[in-house]
Amino acid sequence: MGKRLRTFILNPLFLILLPVFLATSCKEDIDESNLYTFTGETIEDYLANRSDRFSSFNYILKRIGYDKILSAYGTYTCFAPTNEAVIEYIDSLYDDTTNKGLVHNGMTARGLEGLTDSLCNDIALFHLLNTKVMGVNMGNGMTIKTMLGRDINTSIDSISGQVLISRASVVTSMDNELENGVLHEIDRVIRRSNLLVSGEMESHPELFTLFSQALKVTGLADSLTLQQKEALKEVSNNTKYWVPEKCEMGYTIFAETDAVFREEGINSIDQLAEYAARVYAKSAESGGGWYDYARNHGVKVSTAADYENPWNVLNMFIRYHIVEYKVSFDRLVYDYNQVSKVTLCEYYETMLPYTLIKLTRNSGKRLLNRWTANNSLTDRVAELGTDAMHTVMFEGVELSGQNSQIQAANGYIHPIKGLLVYDENVPRGALNERMRFDDTSLLGEMMSNSIRGMTNAEVKAHADAGDNYNRVRFPSNYFNNMVVYNGDDTQMRYLTKDEGNYSNYQGDEFLCIGNYDFAMRLPPVPDGTYELRLGYTANGNRGMLQFYIGRSSELTSMEALDIPLDMRFVPVNNSDGTPDTRTGWCLWTSTNDRGVESDANMHNLGYMRGPLYYTIGVNGATVARANPQDLRRIIAKRQFEQGEYWLRFKTVIDNENAQFHLDYIEFCPENVYNNTQYVEDMY
Repeated sequence: MGKRLRTFILNPLFLILLPVFLATSCKEDIDESNLYTFTGETIEDYLANRSDRFSSFNYILKRIGYDKILSAYGTYTCFAPTNEAVIEYIDSLYDDTTNKGLVHNGMTARGLEGLTDSLCNDIALFHLLNTKVMGVNMGNGMTIKTMLGRDINTSIDSISGQVLISRASVVTSMDNELENGVLHEIDRVIRRSNLLVSGEMESHPELFTLFSQALKVTGLADSLTLQQKEALKEVSNNTKYWVPEKCEMGYTIFAETDAVFREEGINSIDQLAEYAARVYAKSAESGGGWYDYARNHGVKVSTAADYENPWNVLNMFIRYHIVEYKVSFDRLVYDYNQVSKVTLCEYYETMLPYTLIKLTRNSGKRLLNRWTANNSLTDRVAELGTDAMHTVMFEGVELSGQNSQIQAANGYIHPIKGLLVYDENVPRGALNERMRFDDTSLLGEMMSNSIRGMTNAEVKAHADAGDNYNRVRFPSNYFNNMVVYNGDDTQMRYLTKDEGNYSNYQGDEFLCIGNYDFAMRLPPVPDGTYELRLGYTANGNRGMLQFYIGRSSELTSMEALDIPLDMRFVPVNNSDGTPDTRTGWCLWTSTNDRGVESDANMHNLGYMRGPLYYTIGVNGATVARANPQDLRRIIAKRQFEQGEYWLRFKTVIDNENAQFHLDYIEFCPENVYNNTQYVEDMY
């Protein structure tokens, strides 16, 4: 057999403690004469040589010709179910009577021979990856896109310490490294739901009887049906980047279980509606309401039984639990190149019009709408501030965790441990802070299609053979929150977080190249006066652009903001600490006051340094605040109303190679940037 097969199982505690690092194997230029020549076992060899355990799974692979693919050169991961696991699964398919429209789920007979080619394809590709994923990664909990195009999720069983795939399949033999990848043996076929989110929720009466009923009576159950965007426009892809051929769509639901409702004395739809009325009935009242959008538009909130009315209190309660893109538990709060002392958070727009949920990661927990007093403010220079000024006003509603998430065909359901509402403490508390939005968080399709946070290896796996590119190019109509005004002249590209040591928030980079002209929808914020800031890294390859803002994406609604921004200009880093005359930038550590006075000077010129929040690359020695290329441009200081705003970016130079870089957007309220007691922190 040439090479000895390495088979070992890692200690589960070791798996949990090690950092997440995706082991990858890059494609190479291979002499085709050796394409099918190996000194050891391939994945197919491994299965064939152990037919007593894997002949059934190998039969499925052979039916669709994947035995040949897994005999060839490449880099794959295979989750191989045992013969017993396969037979148990196909028997369950044959005996399933719930699919009324497809008797026996389409099987023609009991047993392997009764599987259709379509079923063989779905089963096989749901157990295969075109990247190499090792056990050390899976133990930390991760979401992996399979060759079927659907995600699987990994986690650690809290009792046995074993690695689980999608909550039920136990990895019994891990990290069998082979000539063309790695194989993990599992004790069950990985189950995939073909139910949409409302149907999947209904299939869990032990958890969600009341929430499922509420989805039905509000009419929302029948509306959560999106799965894929149709008619993507073609791309002139002369760069041969990976261009996604489909765009998945879906939902994320944060849902109270029946047990949570019972603890609050809520056991029926009537009682849930009564509770919703106590929260939302006065939310849009003139003079006292806190739901600014509804109040500004004269919305009449209904407390009657007209539950399908979008402004009925029960309907409002349920809508605030739903996000219109799909996000798995491990990706709800991104963790990449931040410094250790900061608290991580993300903001998600819900189906309750123009409202946000704040999602915080704190001590390993995921918390909804956690509220800390004076967040974004400090009483210390270059520090986050004393605990005394940052009292926790609301601990937040906790998610149940990685092992509790439920995956549907078009989304995720995350059980929560408390009642989630948009009460006055959300706009006036949790969201009353500097809010920083990564570029990709503004585009829900980045999450639904698992592109946000992709690695080099994952993008390369999608590229055509031999291209070996690690960047993504998007059709102009790929994103709902983006409008392109000039077609293919605006070339949207995405660079992965581990392509290089970029000085970017969360590592990745969103670019537009060419004579671009496009607009992005801004996240909705509560009424108030804000500074709207754009974070970017300046370099000589960038371009020069004009900003516009409008209440819609229509060009006629747009008004110009400020003077054009030249992203090519990098501040001069004078060795003696003299401020750059154009931006006011100087190395903050070279000043006597740690940059406080020069921060004020920069602010007056419409600029800010990059934050202390993140470093150049992972665990980098240089923070963004110390990098002259990391800048924030204050592009507006104005009153915003909770509702629709679009920001337009238009090049003002004729250069088809000029870049536009959007790293992140900040909304900073006046009581933070102009506070009379504290100052905005440098993070």
